[in-house]
Amino acid sequence: MRWVTVLLAAAGSAVIAVLVVHFGAGAVARSLAAVGISGVVLICAIHLLLMAMMGLAWWVLLPGSGPWPVIWARLVRDSVAEVLPFSQLGGYVFGARALAVAGVPGGAAVATTIVDVTQEFLAQIAYVAIALSWLVARNPRSSLALPGAIGTGLAVAGALAFVVAQRRGFGLLERALGRGWTAKTAAAAASVHAAIAATYARRRRVAASFGLHLIAWIASAGEIWLALKLMGAGRSFGVVVAIESLLYAIRSLAFMAPNALGVQEGAYVVLGMSFGLGAETTLALSLLKRARDFAIGLPVLGAYHLVETGRLWRVAGELPESAGAAQKPRPMRPGF
Repeated sequence: MRWVTVLLAAAGSAVIAVLVVHFGAGAVARSLAAVGISGVVLICAIHLLLMAMMGLAWWVLLPGSGPWPVIWARLVRDSVAEVLPFSQLGGYVFGARALAVAGVPGGAAVATTIVDVTQEFLAQIAYVAIALSWLVARNPRSSLALPGAIGTGLAVAGALAFVVAQRRGFGLLERALGRGWTAKTAAAAASVHAAIAATYARRRRVAASFGLHLIAWIASAGEIWLALKLMGAGRSFGVVVAIESLLYAIRSLAFMAPNALGVQEGAYVVLGMSFGLGAETTLALSLLKRARDFAIGLPVLGAYHLVETGRLWRVAGELPESAGAAQKPRPMRPGF
């Protein structure tokens, strides 16, 4: 699978290069320069606030835990997904790992990650539905309305299947593990299943998580509205919501592509043109997003590496002397 990821990343990078050259590297650079350093800093600050809100949406699923470890885990999750050459699934794994390292029991970290991802996906569907409703009300003949409605319907079906699998599918998995796998593995699966069921039993907290995610999705259009305004290509907030919601719907379908390389850029060009935005503007917007993700993600990943390294050395220091002689600590990659 690793070579597939490498190929997808290479293909996506090639698509970005071709699009930038085709539509004019100079024009793209001028749109980026119009934002300025102060604009980039402001957009990064807004994005950090939104990430904190999404961390709070995860935190409400964890009664008895403080908010900061969960916000930190959310930062790690998004930084891995947007900076490292992994799919979004890799971000989920590292986010749960960061939460467990922060002191949350492993079963609860995995279970609430699954429930939180589900609520975020459902909120994203609601976000797309709101945007489509606005789009149809504004232009009933829009060419995006029918594909968007079909895609939303498929997403709803997929989300319902995912929820049912969480509530029912783990029972089948437990029985299969109990018969054919080790007792330890079966017990771990049963523990996660119980934690998921306990999380869903707290319905008000699950509803609060969904609500916070929906607010964050809608508010996320604000930073893009600001970026377009700074580029001299301002659009109404409703137009920006429509573009962003459809963009992230497309990104979700291409979740296996690392960092959505090429997918995001191609989608921006098509969607932007549908709303009268030049390709050079939407390409600059996409590259600005990637610069924002690196500006936030690289320091987060550096700090996470230090946390994991410190934990490993502390564990090594707690080993008995005889065990330490037989197994000297050596540098390891975090999470592996």
